[in-house]
Amino acid sequence: MLIPAWQRLLGLLIYMLPWSDGIPFGRHLFVEFPFLQIFALPALPLLIFEQTIPFGGFLIFLILFLAVIRNQSVPYFLRFNALQALLIDIVIIVLSYAFQIILQPFNTSLLVRSLSSTVWVSTLAIVIFAFIECIRGKEPDLPGISQAVKMQLF
Repeated sequence: MLIPAWQRLLGLLIYMLPWSDGIPFGRHLFVEFPFLQIFALPALPLLIFEQTIPFGGFLIFLILFLAVIRNQSVPYFLRFNALQALLIDIVIIVLSYAFQIILQPFNTSLLVRSLSSTVWVSTLAIVIFAFIECIRGKEPDLPGISQAVKMQLF
């Protein structure tokens, strides 16, 4: 089945949510390699929205969940990508809380910077993979996450 271009574009935009929450993990890399900051530009409008509006991230989550994922009239391709992006975002948010709570005393250590950079690079790889698959009109198949998404949507 051929996916229309507008669905592919919206599928791309949905993955800006986990990317916007993954960007803070790259702060150590941005200091060492300033040219990497260009990767943050696509998520900048979403970052501004989340920070200027109280509970902006939660509002985006609710809108995606209630208006897109649970709405049967929305095409399956968009529902799939929205739910997958939300699950990735939840994992990133849990990781950020773990970094804040558990690893805060060791914030400047090489281990914490390495773990943080690994999360950032992994998030970037997932987002780039999802972008490529959305452009191709295919569902990004991420092990574990995609199976959970398919079980929820059927």
